[in-house]
Amino acid sequence: MNTDEPMVKPRRPSPRGRQLEPVLLAELRDLLGDERVDATLRHREHLIEYLHAIQDTCGYLSVPRLRALAAYMNLPMAAVYETATFYAHFDVVHDDQTPPPALTLRVCDSPSCRLVGASTLHDALAKGADPAQVRVVRAPCMGRCDTAPVVAVGHHHVCNADVRTVGAALKQRQVQPRLIAWQGLADYRLAGGYRLLTECREGTVSVAALASELECAGLRGLGGAGFPTFRKWQAVRAEPGPRYMVINADEGEPGTFKDRFYLEQAPHGFLEGALVSAWAVEAQALYIYLRDEYPGLHRVLTEAISELVATGIIEAGFVILRRGAGAYICGEESALIESLEGKPGKPRLRPPFVAQKGLFGRPTLVNNVETVYWIPRIHAEGAEWFASQGRRGRRGLRSFSVSGRVARPGVHLAPAGISLAELIEEYCGGMVEGHRLLAYLPGGASGGILPASKADIPLDFDTLQEHGCFIGSAAVIVLSDQDDLPAVAANLLGFFADESCGQCTPCRVGTEKMLTLLERDTWDEETLQQLARVMADASICGLGQAAPNPVLSLLRDFRSELSSRNLIAKG
Repeated sequence: MNTDEPMVKPRRPSPRGRQLEPVLLAELRDLLGDERVDATLRHREHLIEYLHAIQDTCGYLSVPRLRALAAYMNLPMAAVYETATFYAHFDVVHDDQTPPPALTLRVCDSPSCRLVGASTLHDALAKGADPAQVRVVRAPCMGRCDTAPVVAVGHHHVCNADVRTVGAALKQRQVQPRLIAWQGLADYRLAGGYRLLTECREGTVSVAALASELECAGLRGLGGAGFPTFRKWQAVRAEPGPRYMVINADEGEPGTFKDRFYLEQAPHGFLEGALVSAWAVEAQALYIYLRDEYPGLHRVLTEAISELVATGIIEAGFVILRRGAGAYICGEESALIESLEGKPGKPRLRPPFVAQKGLFGRPTLVNNVETVYWIPRIHAEGAEWFASQGRRGRRGLRSFSVSGRVARPGVHLAPAGISLAELIEEYCGGMVEGHRLLAYLPGGASGGILPASKADIPLDFDTLQEHGCFIGSAAVIVLSDQDDLPAVAANLLGFFADESCGQCTPCRVGTEKMLTLLERDTWDEETLQQLARVMADASICGLGQAAPNPVLSLLRDFRSELSSRNLIAKG
């Protein structure tokens, strides 16, 4: 053998890894547009919208199509795959897997739905379905707790569902969302709508004057944090431009549905408040992040925004509507911004805060739907009118999403500082016949659980902390003497474990560990308490910090009930 001759490595016939299928890239260009002509189509912020488009068209996301999308957007395949697999509403199918059936039934598994037999309904539907034709899965809260139990047949929600009504929807192929009757632009303007926005743009109303009105009214963030609205404006305006405005319409907290109510009833009232807020901070664009469980509202907002563009109230492209994809964590403002940028919705470490460095790295004002809805009405009726509505020294009105064992569940507009006992009797028609109040969740899944003996506490910001709870988005779930409190707590921990983004260990491991401890015949109280402290102290965001609240509430206020079932030691 002649060792002097150079070794020639044989040329590889193709690059390493799976290869792009040109036909799939061509299909994407037909579906999404030609990125070779319009380079803006490659921007990362479009990724989740593109995933939705493929999922809606094909019914699932095959790995070859994800590879084609990576080439289309000039992104690493790892980035596309990571984002697609993060969100619950995307079905990623590998080469060796069978695609899901054409139709999926999602049975709500939230506490409100479980109270009225959702688990039994799920089992019945699964038993009666042909798995080759229909997939039946449990799903987190769908924002329709007042009509529990709820089943989504494709994008069609069957409320007060049973086997018969779901079967009828299947038989009639009702898979699209119900049409929503909403107040159009002409009617809204006849009632005085967009007067405030006009006055702001013409200089009749200044930012300082309007901010002072909101301060006097006591308007605070109604998505859960309760931060004064005027101070958010000040914080964002203090930062150099360009700035952005983001609306958080991703109310995924179990028990919460008030934002859906306002968007259905008065989309232009919401849009005016959002546009005024965008004007106040001189935003370059206004993004609306709408939860994917509200497909009917996507159509409503699309049409309402088109009305604004057609009449010249806004320029085309100023208001940008985006779909969530089934991730509770995206209710956290920095996770929401990550999602808007086309990434997995993982909360950011702070500081910097989003008011300083938010969407696309720029100062960003993030508000909840209901918060901005109130701005035009407060201006029209006066700050004193709003502030004077409260009870027990509290200020303003609160939109309570009430579900559970009450005669009239729904969104009830009531004075801040009202007690649960008053809310039930004055607004909800009392308890369901045959049920006695046992406990209630004042602030959804993360707000803790209070006993009936504390039904006279004022319901508002800053009134529940001494009792280990908080009002959050005012999602009130009422439980009775016929309900299983440990089962409710386990259900909530299962929700948190499933919805954890997995970024930080205290939350990722802590929620799973706590759920395991709850499933034991006897609870290890000391370990539960220690675990709760670690999660509260070390988790990055509110999900991990608040996840133990239902369990801590039971250990604090329901010891006799737990000891009677031998879950904890007597005494």
